[in-house]
Amino acid sequence: MANDCLFCKIAAGEIPSTKVYEDEHILAFRDINPVAPVHVLVIPKQHLDSIDDFRPEHDELLSKLFAAVHAVARETGVAETGYRVVTNVGRDAGQQVFHIHLHVLGGRTLGPVA
Repeated sequence: MANDCLFCKIAAGEIPSTKVYEDEHILAFRDINPVAPVHVLVIPKQHLDSIDDFRPEHDELLSKLFAAVHAVARETGVAETGYRVVTNVGRDAGQQVFHIHLHVLGGRTLGPVA
Protein backbone atom coordinates (compact mmCIF):
# COMPACT_ATOMS: atom_id res chain seq x y z
CA MET A 1 0.00 0.00 0.00
CA ALA A 2 1.22 3.46 -0.87
CA ASN A 3 1.08 5.51 2.35
CA ASP A 4 -0.95 8.42 1.03
CA CYS A 5 -2.95 6.64 -1.68
CA LEU A 6 -6.70 7.20 -1.36
CA PHE A 7 -7.58 3.99 -3.23
CA CYS A 8 -5.14 1.89 -1.17
CA LYS A 9 -6.90 3.20 1.94
CA ILE A 10 -10.30 2.29 0.46
CA ALA A 11 -9.03 -1.19 -0.46
CA ALA A 12 -7.71 -1.64 3.09
CA GLY A 13 -11.07 -0.63 4.56
CA GLU A 14 -9.67 2.51 6.17
CA ILE A 15 -12.05 4.70 4.14
CA PRO A 16 -15.63 3.52 3.57
CA SER A 17 -16.98 2.81 0.10
CA THR A 18 -20.08 1.34 -1.47
CA LYS A 19 -18.73 -1.98 -2.70
CA VAL A 20 -20.10 -3.58 -5.83
CA TYR A 21 -17.55 -6.40 -6.15
CA GLU A 22 -14.62 -7.71 -4.16
CA ASP A 23 -12.29 -10.66 -4.25
CA GLU A 24 -8.78 -11.30 -2.98
CA HIS A 25 -7.14 -9.11 -5.63
CA ILE A 26 -9.76 -6.64 -6.86
CA LEU A 27 -12.22 -4.14 -5.38
CA ALA A 28 -15.02 -2.34 -7.22
CA PHE A 29 -16.97 0.49 -5.62
CA ARG A 30 -19.34 3.27 -6.64
CA ASP A 31 -17.76 6.59 -7.62
CA ILE A 32 -18.68 9.37 -5.18
CA ASN A 33 -19.04 11.83 -8.09
CA PRO A 34 -20.80 9.74 -10.76
CA VAL A 35 -21.05 10.98 -14.33
CA ALA A 36 -23.58 8.29 -15.30
CA PRO A 37 -26.28 6.34 -13.45
CA VAL A 38 -23.79 3.47 -13.18
CA HIS A 39 -20.29 4.69 -12.37
CA VAL A 40 -18.15 2.09 -10.64
CA LEU A 41 -14.39 2.18 -10.11
CA VAL A 42 -12.56 -1.14 -10.42
CA ILE A 43 -9.11 -1.25 -8.79
CA PRO A 44 -6.47 -3.83 -8.04
CA LYS A 45 -5.72 -4.02 -4.34
CA GLN A 46 -2.04 -3.99 -5.28
CA HIS A 47 -0.83 -0.43 -5.80
CA LEU A 48 0.14 0.46 -9.35
CA ASP A 49 -0.01 4.10 -10.45
CA SER A 50 -1.52 3.51 -13.91
CA ILE A 51 -1.68 1.01 -16.76
CA ASP A 52 1.82 2.21 -17.68
CA ASP A 53 3.05 0.26 -14.63
CA PHE A 54 1.75 -3.10 -15.87
CA ARG A 55 4.53 -5.51 -16.80
CA PRO A 56 4.40 -9.14 -17.99
CA GLU A 57 4.41 -10.31 -14.36
CA HIS A 58 1.07 -8.50 -13.93
CA ASP A 59 -0.73 -10.44 -16.71
CA GLU A 60 -2.83 -12.46 -14.25
CA LEU A 61 -3.79 -9.33 -12.30
CA LEU A 62 -4.81 -7.57 -15.51
CA SER A 63 -6.99 -10.54 -16.45
CA LYS A 64 -8.63 -10.45 -13.00
CA LEU A 65 -9.21 -6.72 -13.36
CA PHE A 66 -11.17 -7.21 -16.58
CA ALA A 67 -13.04 -10.24 -15.19
CA ALA A 68 -14.16 -7.93 -12.37
CA VAL A 69 -15.31 -5.33 -14.91
CA HIS A 70 -17.51 -8.01 -16.49
CA ALA A 71 -18.87 -9.01 -13.06
CA VAL A 72 -19.63 -5.37 -12.24
CA ALA A 73 -21.45 -4.91 -15.56
CA ARG A 74 -23.62 -7.96 -14.81
CA GLU A 75 -24.22 -6.92 -11.19
CA THR A 76 -25.26 -3.37 -12.13
CA GLY A 77 -27.45 -4.44 -15.06
CA VAL A 78 -25.49 -2.75 -17.83
CA ALA A 79 -24.04 -5.90 -19.37
CA GLU A 80 -27.21 -6.26 -21.45
CA THR A 81 -27.60 -2.63 -22.50
CA GLY A 82 -23.97 -1.63 -22.93
CA TYR A 83 -21.29 0.11 -20.94
CA ARG A 84 -18.03 1.95 -21.33
CA VAL A 85 -14.70 1.17 -19.64
CA VAL A 86 -12.30 4.11 -19.27
CA THR A 87 -8.93 4.61 -17.64
CA ASN A 88 -6.91 7.80 -17.57
CA VAL A 89 -3.12 7.75 -17.63
CA GLY A 90 -1.36 10.83 -16.34
CA ARG A 91 -2.40 14.35 -15.48
CA ASP A 92 -2.96 15.47 -19.08
CA ALA A 93 -5.51 12.65 -19.47
CA GLY A 94 -7.33 13.69 -16.31
CA GLN A 95 -5.97 11.10 -13.89
CA GLN A 96 -6.60 12.47 -10.39
CA VAL A 97 -5.84 9.44 -8.21
CA PHE A 98 -2.56 7.74 -9.08
CA HIS A 99 -3.69 4.17 -8.42
CA ILE A 100 -4.87 2.35 -11.52
CA HIS A 101 -8.64 2.34 -11.76
CA LEU A 102 -11.09 1.49 -14.49
CA HIS A 103 -14.32 3.47 -14.70
CA VAL A 104 -17.33 1.33 -15.62
CA LEU A 105 -19.98 3.70 -16.98
CA GLY A 106 -23.51 2.92 -18.11
CA GLY A 107 -27.18 3.12 -17.34
CA ARG A 108 -27.91 5.67 -20.08
CA THR A 109 -26.92 6.34 -23.68
CA LEU A 110 -23.34 7.57 -23.68
CA GLY A 111 -22.18 10.00 -26.32
CA PRO A 112 -19.34 9.35 -28.73
CA VAL A 113 -15.79 9.49 -27.43
CA ALA A 114 -13.81 12.48 -28.72
